[in-house]
Amino acid sequence: MDERVLHILWMNGGLSCDGESVALTAATQPSIEDLVLGALPGLPPIELHWPYLGFENGPDGSPDSFLEWFHRAARGDLEPFLLIVEGSVPDEGNKAEGYWSGFGNDPRTGQPITASEWIDRLAPRATGVVAVGTCAAYGGVHAMAGNPTGAAGVPDHLGWEWKSKDGLPIVCVPGCPTHPDNLAETILYLLHQISGQAPMIPLDESLRPRWLFEATVHSGCDRASYYDSGEFATDFGASSCLVKMGCWGQVVRCNVAKRGWVNGVGGCPNVGGICIGCTMPGFPDKFMPFMEDPVAGTPPVTTSDFAPVVRTLRGFTLRVAGRAPVT
Repeated sequence: MDERVLHILWMNGGLSCDGESVALTAATQPSIEDLVLGALPGLPPIELHWPYLGFENGPDGSPDSFLEWFHRAARGDLEPFLLIVEGSVPDEGNKAEGYWSGFGNDPRTGQPITASEWIDRLAPRATGVVAVGTCAAYGGVHAMAGNPTGAAGVPDHLGWEWKSKDGLPIVCVPGCPTHPDNLAETILYLLHQISGQAPMIPLDESLRPRWLFEATVHSGCDRASYYDSGEFATDFGASSCLVKMGCWGQVVRCNVAKRGWVNGVGGCPNVGGICIGCTMPGFPDKFMPFMEDPVAGTPPVTTSDFAPVVRTLRGFTLRVAGRAPVT
């Protein structure tokens, strides 16, 4: 195993709410402590440079500058490193003056370094690039129609076919926010891959880890059996299927209903919230309006013909299975 220290540079200078940083603090499979402290077998030594855990607070150019790690990486003095991008990438060329977002200042000019400039400086030198959250992956909320920033995801900025110098494609872990354990598990996989202990990470057509996003919300939903028997909620206090309330779970690929939110507990439809498609490219525009009847494109409810039969058979089975055995 390669025992070189692997640096993780976490950049949250794009357009974001820091939701992914907050989410990672809730991860348990593995936890952020497991990753940083090397508690899991086979992990390479890690140095995490993350605003949430960084103790450096000096000005640019000082030995205690947090951003000095990013400057070193941009100069080619930090090897190897994994670049994690949180937040969408605004278009800095769509206006006459000013900038949309920055992450520290350039020591040479004293001017802010924009998120897009950081990505352009760091991505060519990175071992791999991870876009965390739907904003970084696909543009998210900031890419909605009418937003003046021209925001886009990292794959749109670098190119969907982009590869790192080590041959890794961009890895997207979407969600609004991303699921804590999906993010931690993806980072863990990449650490093992970079250290030579795992094959190339399997990604789907949207650059998501395939094993995490290959199934739909519906397939793991606690309410799925109600769909089979045609029992649909007409308000958000009901325990039956939420598809007629606007739930997109039948077409959205996400494992939150199966995995839960924290320690296996929760999951949007399991606790009464409809799926709004936050792990999908095109969110939120393609999945609006929320909290209303499904818009055009939602899969039709096709259980009307066999639902009464399913309900009858289930009722019969429950009555028979509930009887005490005759001796």
